[in-house]
Amino acid sequence: MIRKQHIVKVNAPGGVLPAGVLLAIAEAAGAGSLSVGSRQQVYLDVRHDKLEEVSAGLAAAGVFFEVDADEFPNIVSAYVADDILPDSGWTRQSVYKDILDGFDTPPRLKVNLVDPGQNLVPFTTGHLNFVASPMGNYWRLLVRRPGSAALSEWPSLVYSGHIGRLCRLLEGFHTDDLDDAYRRIMASEQWTAQEVTDRPALPEFALPYYEGFSRYAQGLWLGIYRRDERYPASFIREACQLALRTRVAQFFTTPWKSIVIKGIVPGDRKGWDWLLGKYLINVRHALNELCWQTEDLCEEGLQLRNYLVRQFDREDVRTWGLCFGVQVRGERVFGSVLVRKQPNTSANQRKALDRYDILYARDFNPHAGEYVLFRKAVEKEHLAPYLMSLCKYYYERGADDVPHHAFGERAAAPAAPGEQVLQCRRCLTIGEPGEWCPVCDSDDFALVPKPLPAG
Repeated sequence: MIRKQHIVKVNAPGGVLPAGVLLAIAEAAGAGSLSVGSRQQVYLDVRHDKLEEVSAGLAAAGVFFEVDADEFPNIVSAYVADDILPDSGWTRQSVYKDILDGFDTPPRLKVNLVDPGQNLVPFTTGHLNFVASPMGNYWRLLVRRPGSAALSEWPSLVYSGHIGRLCRLLEGFHTDDLDDAYRRIMASEQWTAQEVTDRPALPEFALPYYEGFSRYAQGLWLGIYRRDERYPASFIREACQLALRTRVAQFFTTPWKSIVIKGIVPGDRKGWDWLLGKYLINVRHALNELCWQTEDLCEEGLQLRNYLVRQFDREDVRTWGLCFGVQVRGERVFGSVLVRKQPNTSANQRKALDRYDILYARDFNPHAGEYVLFRKAVEKEHLAPYLMSLCKYYYERGADDVPHHAFGERAAAPAAPGEQVLQCRRCLTIGEPGEWCPVCDSDDFALVPKPLPAG
């Protein structure tokens, strides 16, 4: 049976696309649209009768692409964050470019190259996660085997110039013993290695605002986000043409499925504003909409995300410091809070019977990749209240570290034993003696003063 639609995936190594290359991709897409993936790749939806024409256009542009496949995952990097966000001091665009040039062929494992001073690009969503160390041109390597959530650290720091070669060698090893792989690889040839003397914890997560116009040393940068995660090919073509006319060399993709354009001269802003207006592209979305991740090309996950965003918006929920992932197909997504659809055990099961688990990252830090179950088998209409409860717990868990004068100079008088109630330490639900918390299935209760009645 001939497929009516094909998914063409175009790799953008490190999330970097020269304006001329992106223009060729948009022209190959014709009247369609482009999507950005969670690994900074670009997707095209192509009709079967247009596949040969699109493939020829992409081949002429010299880009690597796959049709209905993802055997060679895109390399993720924090190249986009250089200059516009804080960094560790030595990771620059030239460093990322040299490393990316060191890959002779696209890797079969997921490779991440990140600076721990930024939070725009996740650290550990790959199989081989290179995190810049304090020592210039040396990287920590955190290894996660395919299908596993556990991270192991490579015993030595890796020199920038060796990353491409090491990734090729690690693709050929099928052992669970990382120390054995290390001994055999280090004995096989000469390496410039440095001992790991410090293993700092991965920093806490705080998603920067990545949309709209912002100033930086080189002028202006523009972040564009689309609610439906699709960019009209006609808009991309005009944006590339404008970039080439105004000497903007590159476009950048982010794991949040957005596009960043750097190096805009302030005097050229009017042209970019006009182009955004022509296509009715809004750049004023709230942070509680920008902090979500869904699986690539997943309409069901997108609809669930939009439903939850509407609930958050209606309640005006604060989400700063958190990010949310939606899993409906079971693919790995990034998030300090995950909404994960339970597998459908019946082919006849109606959508109304779908159930979801809610999980949160340990210490709410998604970089670590360890998750705690918060609530099991939740119906769709009950997801938002539980998520809001989890947000409340996130913000109130550090209250013991805040000086009492932040809440007022006069401390409250201790409550009498009869004026106390049991409250869950995790989600702050009021409970009864001897029972489990109905919200988060915990028995971790503590006595607290009885809340005052409203009004």
